[in-house]
Amino acid sequence: MTERSRYESDVSMSTPDPQPATASAPSDRSPEAVALIELRHVGKRYGNITALSDINLRVCAGEVTGVLGDNGAGKSTLIKIMAGLHQPSDGQMLVDGEVVRFSSPKDALAKGIATVYQDLAVVNLMPVWRNFFLGQELRSGVLRSLDTATMRTRTLSELRKMGIDLPDVDAPIGSLSGGQRQCVAIARAIYFGARVLILDEPTAALGVKQSGMVLRYVAAAKARGFGVVFITHNPHHAHLVGDHFVLLNRGRQQLDCRYDEIDLDELTRQMAGGAELEALGHELRRAAPRAVINPARCVG
Repeated sequence: MTERSRYESDVSMSTPDPQPATASAPSDRSPEAVALIELRHVGKRYGNITALSDINLRVCAGEVTGVLGDNGAGKSTLIKIMAGLHQPSDGQMLVDGEVVRFSSPKDALAKGIATVYQDLAVVNLMPVWRNFFLGQELRSGVLRSLDTATMRTRTLSELRKMGIDLPDVDAPIGSLSGGQRQCVAIARAIYFGARVLILDEPTAALGVKQSGMVLRYVAAAKARGFGVVFITHNPHHAHLVGDHFVLLNRGRQQLDCRYDEIDLDELTRQMAGGAELEALGHELRRAAPRAVINPARCVG
């Protein structure tokens, strides 16, 4: 069994609610299915600086789209456009097949597009349930006081739906591991109506075990029919859960392929620069050829 198969097997055993009403089941997908989000020839300029140029991208229900690139590749700009923070200078963005133009992140959220940023926007000293409902607290009674009992119960229930078992939702969220905090943020986005999850480098600052935890919940979201945009500079993580890969290099789309069209070694080579690295290697070898060492001269 491959490592990817083990993730999918773990998800199938730990996800009790595989197909929510808000997303299409993966089994109903076809190549002609309308994408949840589609970018057509999207570009972004800041004055004389071109951050993105001619980007084409489809995010479908029940799929993980891995967007890879090194620092400065344009990943952050792409996130901001899909999240409604910035508007594209060129091209179109479609949601459910209709052209949209977001004026703010609220517009994106209204269409079910939620972004989980690397810093997570959590208050470390507040308990998990307060962070889960941060900014969208439930209130009850004449005085509209916080409905703490309902928020605690609902937080626990929603986390368990994603296979996240926290013994105490009253614990400060800062006491959780980085992987657990990422998973809470993902579950929160889903609860508040997300159909598309844009995950900004969710495993960048995590160790191997915590990264594995996050990747399992990415796979769980995919199994439940959500569209996931997985932004990363780690080709190994992308290949474990991704169905479709887009590689950005200096604002341009260098690679666009499906999982069965590329293996991990080639994805890693493309991510590392591929032909550029080979050319650099030839140049360095010509400039400073390796010395031939005579073992006899190294004795004594």
